[in-house]
Amino acid sequence: MAALPSLRRLLLAHRHRRLLSTTTAATPEAVIYNIHSLSDDPARALAFFRRSAAAGQPVTSAAYNLMLRTLAFQPSSAQTHFWSFLREMQASGHSVDKGTYLAAIASFKKASLTADYASLIDHYNKAREGDKSGTAASRAADAVRNSLDDDDQLGQLGAVAGLLPLTESAVAKVLRELRDQPLKALAFFRWAARQQGYTHASVAYNAMAKVLGREDSVPQFWALIQEMKDAGTHLDIDTYIKLSRNFQKRHMVREAVELYELMMDGPFKPSRKDGPLIIRRIAMGPSPDLELVHRVAAKYEAVWGSKTKELLDGVHRALTSNGKFDEAAEVVRTMRAEGHQPDNITYSQLVYGLCKAGRLDDARRVLDEMEAEGCDPDLKTWTLLIQGHCTAGDVDAALRYLTEMIEKGLEADADLLDVMVKGLCSHGKVDAAHTLFVEMVDNAQLRPWQATYQHVIAELLRVKKLEAALALLRSMKHHKFGDPFPPYIAKHGTVEDARAFLKALTGSAFPAPTVYLHVLKSFVQEGRYSEARDLMYKCPIHIRKHPDVTKLFESEKVESELVAQMDWGNSCTVAEAENTRT
Repeated sequence: MAALPSLRRLLLAHRHRRLLSTTTAATPEAVIYNIHSLSDDPARALAFFRRSAAAGQPVTSAAYNLMLRTLAFQPSSAQTHFWSFLREMQASGHSVDKGTYLAAIASFKKASLTADYASLIDHYNKAREGDKSGTAASRAADAVRNSLDDDDQLGQLGAVAGLLPLTESAVAKVLRELRDQPLKALAFFRWAARQQGYTHASVAYNAMAKVLGREDSVPQFWALIQEMKDAGTHLDIDTYIKLSRNFQKRHMVREAVELYELMMDGPFKPSRKDGPLIIRRIAMGPSPDLELVHRVAAKYEAVWGSKTKELLDGVHRALTSNGKFDEAAEVVRTMRAEGHQPDNITYSQLVYGLCKAGRLDDARRVLDEMEAEGCDPDLKTWTLLIQGHCTAGDVDAALRYLTEMIEKGLEADADLLDVMVKGLCSHGKVDAAHTLFVEMVDNAQLRPWQATYQHVIAELLRVKKLEAALALLRSMKHHKFGDPFPPYIAKHGTVEDARAFLKALTGSAFPAPTVYLHVLKSFVQEGRYSEARDLMYKCPIHIRKHPDVTKLFESEKVESELVAQMDWGNSCTVAEAENTRT
């Protein structure tokens, strides 16, 4: 019986592959889908691409860019095939889009392919410079931008269209140029559809969908999706991935879910990882929408025939975050029935939910239950328990649990130190936070985050403990962090405080000019012009004569504010003298 779910998945996957090979093999969407499916094996993906091109199948600009990204992701393929494929791509009249460029240089940087990294940047910049001279697509886009939204005014595009062969590829290029003006892009799209001898198909529809997939054009986006359905056209998988990421990034989770359902009902299904990732994104919000979570889970099970551990963990997280602990327990039972054992991820989510609901004692008991079941709480579980107590204001208990965790052989990390420090500071225990921080960094050799350093320094300054703050700043420099200048000094500190910090920033009497300039600008931005001037006069002569420093104090605003402050000071002196005489 245990083998049945696996057999069912194999049958579904076989049926899915057969559907692609028999009904959609010659469409642009199918070509892109197959390249995407082979992305883990660049050599096979490239062989498929070349077979498709040789067979006359529709190999579009999107397919070229996807293939180029696939080659860039694997260092051996990048060095062997990337540049020859890019030349082939250019010869076919296709350019590297921004998303492909950014993905490729990130991959080259990660793989330490320094020469390829520099060459691609140079190639892309030169291509952009060439485009600035004005391509037919950019001229057409300019005409659309300069026109009104009604169709009569768009008639003027006829003259430009004479320079622009009205093909799907050309329409897609114009739409990409208009991506920041979705409604004008849509007006052009409609205008093109009315031109004799031209009909929108997959390439143009997918380009239009990418443009409309944003907050200010959601109704038009879904209307276009319905139009594509009626025309028998599908979103390609590359367009789907970009739209889904964009929706999730912009917290448009309902749109992401509806798009997922649409694709799961079609022939070009998203990766199995996609459903759990969407649920995780929903569950990470402050109040997860359980209806959306259940919709994704139901669609996933209907298509793939089972629920994975990752999917169930996502559902469990959403339920515990919403305080639905009975339903969450049912999910754990389902997890066990499916052959998955609850682990630290599952239990940590329960600890987080219980702490969020204020059930701190119950959250602590979860760790005992874990140990009883042979699942030792890890650092993340302890961190969530400690964070829950800090948030609830019980920092003494948080400190006790930190001690207990260390006694059990676990070492704190930068995340836990940040939680503990901010928890203590938020409840007025700045000295305790400082002591803990120094203990962890100096004695336990923990490397903290720069943000944690800055937080402790700012809190020490707030309670007027300048020497302790300076000591931490020197420690921060020892760990080779950047040169921060605490906003507190610029807002409330004295000129001497600023000088002390300038010296501590580099451990010498003469920090770099950029450091001085940053400090002086901080005072100016806070409106403390006279203090900025006083501090400048106390700087070394090479700083006072530095061009950027001179420019800062010669600005019209700074000069006028200094004059105003001097006039105010003089008037106060005169008034005080008058009062004395009377």
